[in-house]
Amino acid sequence: MAGPGFAPTHGRGSAHRMVTDRIGFSLMGRVTERRRTLRIRDGAVSSRADTLVAEEPLEIRLNGKPLAITMRTPGDDFALAAGFLVSEGVIAGGDEVRSIVYCAGATADGVNTYNVVDVQLAPGVVVPDITLERNVYTTSSCGLCGKASLDAVRTSTRHPVGEAPPVRLTPELLAALPDRLRAAQKVFDRTGGLHAAALFSEAGELLDVREDVGRHNAVDKLVGRALTDGRLPLSRAVLLVSGRASFELAQKAVMAGIPVLAAVSAPSSLAVDLAAESGLTLVGFLRGGSMNVYAGEHRIALEAEAGRD
Repeated sequence: MAGPGFAPTHGRGSAHRMVTDRIGFSLMGRVTERRRTLRIRDGAVSSRADTLVAEEPLEIRLNGKPLAITMRTPGDDFALAAGFLVSEGVIAGGDEVRSIVYCAGATADGVNTYNVVDVQLAPGVVVPDITLERNVYTTSSCGLCGKASLDAVRTSTRHPVGEAPPVRLTPELLAALPDRLRAAQKVFDRTGGLHAAALFSEAGELLDVREDVGRHNAVDKLVGRALTDGRLPLSRAVLLVSGRASFELAQKAVMAGIPVLAAVSAPSSLAVDLAAESGLTLVGFLRGGSMNVYAGEHRIALEAEAGRD
């Protein structure tokens, strides 16, 4: 028995929307939880309740078969599942999804946990063999660490970023993005414990933002929402993440057709290698007015070429 879900609508120009109804409201209450804490400040001790970010497992099933378990902040679960499948090369558009539903699963009190989703693919969509052979567990800090090779990502994407329309960004525009992301982190303000990912237009307009205990989940939620809204590939977007830029995040950007990935912290060596191989522009240490461009510098509009090796 299935719970609330999403099914695409078909037809020219139709958007693929998720049904939120009552489940949207029930999940909102699970984004944060209250726990007692002993507070010590300058020698003074007090007991108080603190607001913490929620972390729960989500099992993703594909055509009824278990595929992956990820530790996430509840909410936007259908988008998370869809985005995960995009990053795995299973789907590339909303018309390849027949439905996404919560599976029945109750606690001893008879309450549905909403921690299992099943993605049913549209007829004719072929699942890569490697996807079903691999049953993975992903943590909130690391998704599919080291799973894919550079060649696998380059050959499996259906939205090559090297073939994306030309995008040119000034350093000044990029430098303004972290503050815009921070201003949109509403749950972080209450907990101090969430990563965030945001999509910006090439003009610097905030298009969408998602928060999650895992940065890879936040990106999957962005990509999944774009898929269900019929906006893939995101060929004119900039993806900004609140932490470091790992290989996995570069992989997710490439698979969604995002030409620019920026991070406020450092990238990994493998992320830089993937960016260089795929044509992705990778920016790290985006803080204040400074940044490092590790790959794809042709998308950065510089007034002068001096000081470059």
